[in-house]
Amino acid sequence: MRIYTRSGDKGTTSLVYGVRAAKNDPRVEAYGTVDEANSAIGVALSFLHGEQFPEKEELEQCFSRVQTMLFHAGAELSTPQGKEVHWKLKQAYIDELEALIDKWDGKLEPLKTFILPGGHPAAAAMHAARTVARRAERASVAVDGVNPLVLSFLNRLSDFLFVAARYINHCLEVKDRPLQPLEE
Repeated sequence: MRIYTRSGDKGTTSLVYGVRAAKNDPRVEAYGTVDEANSAIGVALSFLHGEQFPEKEELEQCFSRVQTMLFHAGAELSTPQGKEVHWKLKQAYIDELEALIDKWDGKLEPLKTFILPGGHPAAAAMHAARTVARRAERASVAVDGVNPLVLSFLNRLSDFLFVAARYINHCLEVKDRPLQPLEE
C-alpha cells in the first residue's frame, strides 16, 4: 500500500465508509485537530526519554491508553453522520480520565493561584497539548450530530493534560510557576 494516493489533491479527503468531504469541512477540522492533540502528547512524552523516576512506567502506560482513546475520538468524528462508528468512545474512558485526574491531583499542592505553563520540557509540552485539546473541543462543537461523549471526553482530556503537566513537574521535582499579575 502506498502512502500517497493523490485522491486529496483537489481539496477533498475520505471519511470512514469512503464518503468524500472538503478538507475544510468542520468534521475534517475536528478529527484533524484531535490527531494534532495526539501528536502533541507524543512530543510531550518524548521529553521524558532518558528521565528516570518511579512513576514513569505508570505514566507512560496511562498515556498509551489516552492516546488510543484519542483514536476512538477521531473515529467518532471521521464517521459520517448516520453511519456506525467502529471504534466508539465510551463513558468508561471519561471515567478513567477523571480517576487519573483525582489520583494525580491528590499528590499535588493545591492551587492557590493561576500557574504559568512551563517547568520541565515534558510538562511544558503537555500544557501545549492541553491547548490543542481545547481547540479540538471547540472544533468538535461545529460537527453536525457529534456524539456528546466526544465533547465530554475532549473537555475532560484538557483537564487531564493540565493535571498531567503539573504531575510531571511534581515527579521531576520542578516547581510550578505562579502567575504574578502585572502592576497597574
